[in-house]
Amino acid sequence: MIVVDNLYKYYGERRAVGPLSFSIDKGEVVGLLGLNGAGKTTALRVLACDLLPSAGSVRVDGIDVVDQPHEVRRCIGYLPDSPPLYGDMSVREFLVFVARLRGLSTKESILRATEAEKVTSLSEVALEPIYSLSHGYKQRVGIAQALVHRPKLLLLDEPILGLDPVQIVEMRNLLRSLRGDFTIVLSSHNLKEISETCDRLLVIRDGTISASGTEAELSENLLRGVRIACTVRGSRGRIKDAVGTVEGVTLQFETPEAEDTSSEDAQLHTLQVVADRDVRPDLVRALVAADIDVFALGQGGGELESVFLQLAGEGDVPATKPAAGTTAQTENEGTPGGASKASTEPDKADTDKADTDKEES
Repeated sequence: MIVVDNLYKYYGERRAVGPLSFSIDKGEVVGLLGLNGAGKTTALRVLACDLLPSAGSVRVDGIDVVDQPHEVRRCIGYLPDSPPLYGDMSVREFLVFVARLRGLSTKESILRATEAEKVTSLSEVALEPIYSLSHGYKQRVGIAQALVHRPKLLLLDEPILGLDPVQIVEMRNLLRSLRGDFTIVLSSHNLKEISETCDRLLVIRDGTISASGTEAELSENLLRGVRIACTVRGSRGRIKDAVGTVEGVTLQFETPEAEDTSSEDAQLHTLQVVADRDVRPDLVRALVAADIDVFALGQGGGELESVFLQLAGEGDVPATKPAAGTTAQTENEGTPGGASKASTEPDKADTDKADTDKEES
């Protein structure tokens, strides 16, 4: 669905993104994870044909974003970090308006607006003016406008930004409900939410991909093992013996040993088990077979945070431009489509137009 090859984007002398290469299959939900300023928004804006790349190639559904930007825009829905809403319009009026801008007939626009309201749970406020809605509902309207024309690809920039805990749960459930119907790329620096929502993570650091994979894959590769946290009740000796029957694991007690060993069987213990694979089923069976009570079991706390800090933390990455001879897509207002392809470095003068290089429509 998406193929990005050696993408660069410069604002004058400053490299915002690059070199950036990745691919996303149809139906995937992929998260761009990184610190503020890592290049997440710039990458999404290039995918959305809102910015022209300085070099490299980007294809969406087989269509080049520079050669055929209008065709790309037809198959994407885009939610920027600040939803583009008209406060004086009602929710339905706005969605019909957006659908009409997408080229749909009035009748079809009304049908699609009603459908988008149902998908995003906006039916109850469909006739309310947008300015009167809470921030969470405005985010829902932003997602509704992105999918009202039934695009193949949804690009969502920080969809949970500024939401309270209840709204975050609602937004997470909404994004999960869209799984399978759309290919979704979303950006966030909220570690927990992006991990629970996405099939795969692309960790961006200083404009480049520092790692990709599921949380478990990143943890296993970087932390050298899968970490499992357990809360159990029983004696330390029986717990050690039970865990020892599971092959390839190491055990660490996080609770201190009881001074009164006569009541040790009644003591709760918090364990950290490290293995070369996910051994949770084997671990539960071993503990239960040893008559040890299991109160909680899951992936080790702070696992994604540890990965994130190592992959996306502060660091010095040279911001060098592509070498001479690299195929570049330089911005050129005199060329149809707003860009031309040349085997040269990006033109510094052209890339100074950071916020004015949208293609004229």
